[in-house]
Amino acid sequence: MKKHISLEKIAIKALEKKFVLTGQNIGEDAKMSKKGVTFETKVYNIDDIGQICTLKMKALLGLLKMETIVLSVKGRDIPLFNMDWVSALGKETLICELYDVQLSTFSAEAQEKFDAIRRRDDDIPETEQDEYWYKDILYPCSYHKTGKKITNRLNDASIDYFKTIVNELSAAQECSSKVKYDKIRNFAETLFNNGGPAVDMVKELFGTEKAHRLIVGHMYGCYDSAHLLQDDQ
Repeated sequence: MKKHISLEKIAIKALEKKFVLTGQNIGEDAKMSKKGVTFETKVYNIDDIGQICTLKMKALLGLLKMETIVLSVKGRDIPLFNMDWVSALGKETLICELYDVQLSTFSAEAQEKFDAIRRRDDDIPETEQDEYWYKDILYPCSYHKTGKKITNRLNDASIDYFKTIVNELSAAQECSSKVKYDKIRNFAETLFNNGGPAVDMVKELFGTEKAHRLIVGHMYGCYDSAHLLQDDQ
């Protein structure tokens, strides 16, 4: 069995083939630790069209591990993309979600490319999901799988999903950065306000202000008014 391939490694390798990445300095937020839980966060600008955030979390002396990547693009009209990998007590979970924050319709042809990857793993059990607030904007070609001894297949799925979104990004039309920013910020703020296991844990450990900066700011690229993109369309 192969080892898990870092989502950060997958993302950076795919993006650097088509774009210039520039690391952001996020200061003390790059590594936050408390009560045996450690978060390591990196943020890269993608040319001048958006960003990618990579986050790694360890807890319970390494028995619980999580990785997240968020591809948040304001300057081109593609979905908001989120990928999570979790390892706990020998069980792995991979979630690859695409959210409709676009200004125009995401083509059926594009969605089929992702859905083909999802169908390839139809025999792997679906991740149990509670009712979620974003169900109306979650594309059905998203991926939710969990199980044991499936490392190789989850590696392949994560690589293929991310390669596909990068290809879509490369071919995507330019769009109004300001309008797209507002749609992404609305998603990020709603996520933060509604909470959930991961969001609630960050709030509890590090306080509301720092949690907001990490989740809304660093992960989704939506900072205060001084960071708002100017609409040059």
